[in-house]
Amino acid sequence: MALIQSIKGISPQLPSSCFLTKNSTVVGDVKLGENCSIWYNAVVRGDVNSIEVGDETNIQDGAIIHCTYQKAATKIGNRVSIGHKAIVHGCTIQDDVLIGMGAIVMDHAVIESGSIVAAGAIVTAGTKVEANTIYAGIPAKKLNTVSEENLEMIKRTAKNYTLYKTWID
Repeated sequence: MALIQSIKGISPQLPSSCFLTKNSTVVGDVKLGENCSIWYNAVVRGDVNSIEVGDETNIQDGAIIHCTYQKAATKIGNRVSIGHKAIVHGCTIQDDVLIGMGAIVMDHAVIESGSIVAAGAIVTAGTKVEANTIYAGIPAKKLNTVSEENLEMIKRTAKNYTLYKTWID
């Protein structure tokens, strides 16, 4: 069973439609939307500020979602895919976004809808990733605009993870 823990009397809010693997961790002031999935070794830690996650969002293996004490809550929209071992910290991610494997998104960054943060990219504090763009590199910079094919891939990935959670016994 997943580790679900209260902090200072505040418990995570987890709809019954959400899926958490046996070794995922959700702590404190966390509110998940419908049909979310939290995968192996992922940590969603709302101990020092709040974390809100929209519907049909997946947080993949080894990802860390955190926030900054009294300064930066984390808000993640609908149909967002947070790739394996990504770090999302004290930022805002709007709807239909793909955060690539191993990417890092820092405090007060805003990732607008329909965007891709490439694998391994580091989005520095306060950066605004415009809607429908691809950011890559260290520090992350605009690489391209999102094509219709890219946008379909973003939506397909979120939809697939909603399916994958049904496969687990």
